[in-house]
Amino acid sequence: MRSWIVAVTFGLISAVNLNVYAKDLPDFTELAEKHGAEVVNISVTQNVHVDAGAMPFPGMPDDEQMQEFFKRFGIPSMPGAPGQNGAPPSEYKSQSLGSGFIISSDGYILTNAHVVSEADEVIVKLFDKREFKAKIIGVDKRTDVALVKIEATGLPKVTPGDPNKLKVGEWVAAIGSPFGLENTMTAGIVSAKGRALPQENFVPFIQTDVAINPGNSGGPLFNLNGEVVGINSQIYSRSGGSMGLSFAIPIDVAIDISNQLKASGKITRGWLGIAIQELTKELAESFGMRNTSGALVAGVEKNGPADKGGLEAGDVIIKFDGKPIVASADLPRAVGSTKPGKIAAVEVLRKGSTKVLNIGVGEMPTESAEVAQNSKPVAKPEANRIGLMLKELTPQQKKKLNGKNGLLVLDAQGAVAQAGVRRGDVILGLNNTLVQNLEQFNKQLAGFAVGKTIALLVQRGENTLYVPVKIPTSK
Repeated sequence: MRSWIVAVTFGLISAVNLNVYAKDLPDFTELAEKHGAEVVNISVTQNVHVDAGAMPFPGMPDDEQMQEFFKRFGIPSMPGAPGQNGAPPSEYKSQSLGSGFIISSDGYILTNAHVVSEADEVIVKLFDKREFKAKIIGVDKRTDVALVKIEATGLPKVTPGDPNKLKVGEWVAAIGSPFGLENTMTAGIVSAKGRALPQENFVPFIQTDVAINPGNSGGPLFNLNGEVVGINSQIYSRSGGSMGLSFAIPIDVAIDISNQLKASGKITRGWLGIAIQELTKELAESFGMRNTSGALVAGVEKNGPADKGGLEAGDVIIKFDGKPIVASADLPRAVGSTKPGKIAAVEVLRKGSTKVLNIGVGEMPTESAEVAQNSKPVAKPEANRIGLMLKELTPQQKKKLNGKNGLLVLDAQGAVAQAGVRRGDVILGLNNTLVQNLEQFNKQLAGFAVGKTIALLVQRGENTLYVPVKIPTSK
């Protein structure tokens, strides 16, 4: 009897707690009712050309069974497809879906660049089921933002919020067209702010656990005030579906991009002409630094703005134009948002001392300069103490590297291979000293004690990077 009373009492307490907790949960119904009409569905058609005699899908059976497979899933047979006179198509249409949202009542719409950049036709479908053919005003692949325009007036538009005021743990909601299911709302919380992603240096992403799936791309991320704080852009997934890791472009970044696209159809960014990398604990140790704050300069483009301003490989940039550089990802954003032509004060750590360089910021080129790969070696000399087999560059190879001295890696073994150096790399420097020749490099290498961490400056294709290597007890 006593145990029954305890069980009932516990059940009542749990029910009370649930009711209290439920009252604290946000109500998204008003947000959906007020702002759903501001979100649009985007349908993209791309004309895909196929070489004569080539199959559109390698390995596809050339028989009527495959045509029946397409019919069962509601996919029409393509003109000239297998089973229709036996000839493959020379062209067919590829269709995809995305989302977007209206930023002005006269028809300007924001979406992702990856949704519309390759499109031959863009159709925008509104909440009221009206459809319009859209014009692409401009795309910026570096931030994955695109601006399109439809010929309409009096449209409901979103209210931009301030992503800087977002707090981790705050409730947010997304509206979009996952898998083509229009005006679908999902909700979650802000998981992190200012997230840097690989190959995405110009966007401090908002990370959320909002369910985002294919078709949500380009749709808005709302706060509880009904303000748009971001554009849903990417997910991390092993299955192709939502795994609770989604990333949104902050709306202030997107609005700045859209204003430039609207004004000129292109984006202008500041540029220094350097390659940078994260300063790890091992690299900081090799440079005699006490912390890992800053952006390590791994390479400087000859005659670029940084080169003319005195910046060198091995410098650690700790402040740019008055903005502290804590992580390497901070620098591209700071430089990119700087107007070309401005003289910026760049504070660096160089060989233990602090220097301030005044550098004229250039304009980012549309395409990066090419640096040719090195030719294959003929013979392999003996490996040095860290496991490198090296050969001095030929005059032709130096010319491809803008006259730089370097040592071609013929093979890498042991500690240096484990650190990531590989055949075909070019060693340009050791710690803060540039390579002159093989003899000088090996002599400098011999001066380090066992267990000491050194930093090799490596050229690999177009990129340069520092690789930390610990001196082993033996080869």
